Amino acid sequence: MSFIVTFIAAAFVFSAVIAIHEFGHFMVAKLCGVQVNEFSIGMGPVLCKRVRKGTQYSIRALPVGGFVALEGEESPESKQAEENLSVVSDDSSPSRGAKADAGKPDLPPLSGEVAEPTGSDGEVSPSGIPLNEAPVWQRALIMLAGAGMNFVLGFVVMAILITAQNEPITSKVLYQVEENALCGQTGLQAGDKILAVNGRRCFVANDILYELMRTEDYTADFTVLRDGKKVELPGVQFDTWQDDKGETHMSLGFTVYGIKKTPLNVLKEAGNSVLYYGRIIFASLSDLLRGRESINDLSGPVGIVTAIGQAANYGWQDLLEMLALITVNVGIFNLLPFPALDGGKVVFLLIEGVTGHAVPEKIQSGLIVAAFALLFGLMIFATYNDILRLITGAM
Repeated sequence: MSFIVTFIAAAFVFSAVIAIHEFGHFMVAKLCGVQVNEFSIGMGPVLCKRVRKGTQYSIRALPVGGFVALEGEESPESKQAEENLSVVSDDSSPSRGAKADAGKPDLPPLSGEVAEPTGSDGEVSPSGIPLNEAPVWQRALIMLAGAGMNFVLGFVVMAILITAQNEPITSKVLYQVEENALCGQTGLQAGDKILAVNGRRCFVANDILYELMRTEDYTADFTVLRDGKKVELPGVQFDTWQDDKGETHMSLGFTVYGIKKTPLNVLKEAGNSVLYYGRIIFASLSDLLRGRESINDLSGPVGIVTAIGQAANYGWQDLLEMLALITVNVGIFNLLPFPALDGGKVVFLLIEGVTGHAVPEKIQSGLIVAAFALLFGLMIFATYNDILRLITGAM
C-alpha cells in the first residue's frame, strides 16, 4: 500500500510541476504568435492526443516529464512533432507526416486520436511563425515563462496551505523572551521585530529558524526593529540542550506573535514563503560550492520520490508543501545560466540581442550536449547515493 501511495503522490507532484512549467512556455509562445506543434504531458508512447488549431495535445505513458515542441526549435521533440503534426482526415488523404512512408498503406487514426483537417488535403495548417523568426525579446520571454509558472504554482499552493491551516500566521515580532534565556541576556527583547539574521533578510518566521540552524556555534548576529529604529545586535547567543543520543540542540528561548489571517495577509505570507523556499535552494547551492555541504548529500530521483512518499504518508498538507518546494526548486534550477537549461538559452539570446548575431548553432549544440552529459552523470551519481542511503537505512 505504501508503494502505491508513493507512486500516486510522485506522479501527481511531477505531473503538476512539469505541466505548469510547459504550460508557461506554451502560453507565452501562443501569445507571441509562435507555432506550437505539440504540447505533451508525460514522455514515451502516446496514450491519447488531439489536434486543435495547428497544435497536437498529447498525454503520454510515463508521468516523468513533458515538453512543448515549437516550430523551428532545435530539439528532438520539436523535430518529431513537426513530422507528426498533420493527421489523417480520411483513408484516402495522406498526411504530411506520412510522406516518408510512401507506398505503405494508410491507416485510420488510432483510438484516442482526433483528426482536425483544415486544408483541402487533410493537413493541419500551422497557425504561427517559427520560433527562430520571433524577435529576441519574445524568444527570451518564452524561455523564462516556464520557470515563472513554477513560481506561480508555488505561490498558489502556499496560499491554499496557509488558508487551510488552523493556526494564525506566524509573525517575526517577539512576544516574549523567556526569563534567564541566554538570547535575552545577549540582546533580544520582547517587541523586537526581526529583520535579518547573519545579514540575511528574513521574509517569514521560517527564515529565522533556517538561519539559526546554519549557525555553527549557536551564536548569530541580528538586525531588529526596536521602537521604530533599526538596531544591530551582534553575537546573540542561544542556550543548548542534549538528547538521549548525546546530540546537541539549540533552544530558542523566545516566542512570537501570531497574525490574523486576512486575505491580504495570506497572499503576503504566500509570496514570502516562495521567497523563503528560493532562499533555501540558493543557500544549499552556495553551501555545496563552498564545501559546507558534501556532494554526497545530493538527492536524485529516488531520493525525491522517497521524500514525496514520506510527505504523502503524513497527509495532504505535507504533500502540498513538498510540491511547493519542488516547483520553486525546478523554477530556480531552470533559470541557472547553464546551456542545457532555459537560463542558458536566455544567455544565448542575450548575446544575440547585444551583438545582433545568433551564437552559431554548432557551438550551441556542442555546449548543450556537454551540459546534458554533465547533468546526466550528476543524476546517476545522486541516484547511486540515494540507493546507498536506502540500503543503509534498511539495515
